[in-house]
Amino acid sequence: MKKNKYILISPCKDEGAYIEKTLRSVLNQTIKPVQWVIVDDGSSDNSVEIIKKYKEQMPFIKIVIRPKGERKVGAGVIHAFNEGLKHIDVPDYDFLCKFDVDLDLKPRYFEVLMQRMNEDPRLGTCSGKAYYIHPQTGERKSELCGDEASVGMTKFYRRDCFEQIGGFVAEVGWDGYDCHRARWFGWRALSWDEPDLQFIHLRPMGSSQKSIYRGRIRHGKGQFHIGTHPLFFLISSAYRSVRQRPYITGTFFSIYGYIKAWLSGEKRFGDAEMVKFIQSYQMKALMEGKGPAAEWAFRQRAKALGIEV
Repeated sequence: MKKNKYILISPCKDEGAYIEKTLRSVLNQTIKPVQWVIVDDGSSDNSVEIIKKYKEQMPFIKIVIRPKGERKVGAGVIHAFNEGLKHIDVPDYDFLCKFDVDLDLKPRYFEVLMQRMNEDPRLGTCSGKAYYIHPQTGERKSELCGDEASVGMTKFYRRDCFEQIGGFVAEVGWDGYDCHRARWFGWRALSWDEPDLQFIHLRPMGSSQKSIYRGRIRHGKGQFHIGTHPLFFLISSAYRSVRQRPYITGTFFSIYGYIKAWLSGEKRFGDAEMVKFIQSYQMKALMEGKGPAAEWAFRQRAKALGIEV
């Protein structure tokens, strides 16, 4: 039996400039969610008014209001997501998506993701690929998300997988660690760069708080928290330095964030065994590429857990 019941949970804070496009994107989906819980995290703009304007056309929307306060990036967005989890009132859903409200999707986006999930019973989380519009040239640019992970702004999960990994950690780096955690439990994590799955991220990644440079520092800290090997981090940072704005300075701030977290003695998410698993995957990725390395890591764990693949 094909599964096609999915729930969206969307943290929202001052998204008035973007949310209407996202609402229209969901309204135009070929398969609509059975519920969309939008958690307003203390917006001071017109976000909630815009959402209410669409509720008549989209009765599956449920608005949850949280008290006003400064949202801590990483932790705050997951706290808001977790609040949304408490307000789900559709018991028999198949899939769950942490879904940002600054996205513009193609109409078959969720239909295709569910099709892929139904085709592969060990596919635990997946997504399409994020693009943004260059502010100076107007060109469409990729946000350079690897094929071995679902992207943070649309984390589409099989319900069983999400529950098994224990949800998201409420810290910067949550959106990388979850895919390692999925493989640890014998699930695949994938994303695809195909026309139906390409979407526009209306606000560039890492620019949601203060500046894009703060975003790069957060990225570096998050990579340390995940357990990323120093060599892998330096090589991947060098790769991004020639492909992602801001080029050299952005890379410098990312490396600064990693080193600062290391020297400050900040804790990593997983235990020593989990860190070893992640770093083994990363060293193999340097030799063979992330895709083959991720499939190797998944199969290693599936074999250890006695899962047939």
